[in-house]
Amino acid sequence: MPEADHSDEVSIEPSMSMDQLPTGQENEPKMTMAPAAHSRTTLPSTRQSLTHKFWINGHEGYLTIGLFSDGRPGEIFIKMSKEGSTLSGLIQGFCRAFSLALQHGLGLEEAADRFEGMRFEPMGPTRNPDIPEVSSILDYVARYLREEFVTKAN
Repeated sequence: MPEADHSDEVSIEPSMSMDQLPTGQENEPKMTMAPAAHSRTTLPSTRQSLTHKFWINGHEGYLTIGLFSDGRPGEIFIKMSKEGSTLSGLIQGFCRAFSLALQHGLGLEEAADRFEGMRFEPMGPTRNPDIPEVSSILDYVARYLREEFVTKAN
């Protein structure tokens, strides 16, 4: 089987600005994205963790935070006591993405900024005096992580 000819492909580096990208031409080359050179720091097989029980407007949940050896969060898991399969799947997807972002070096404060204020059910009052009202589970998690790991560290 002959090898594919990739001579017309252009590699686009993540650091390129828009004016450095190839311009449209008659026989425009195919563009491929070069993989970003990021390293992932995984947690050890046995690690410390923190589990926090929370309540949002009648919905009980548990947030488990796996910690790196220096005490920084490196992964999160959320288990809701009353959840449908759609909500469960979306929450688990969020946890995986959030955990991977932390393991690839996204700072906790910046990560919390992205999810704080998201609005969807369940929302409303909580039993946490530091976070009395939230607009979603993700809002609660972001605010709890900020309160527990960013605010207390400063």
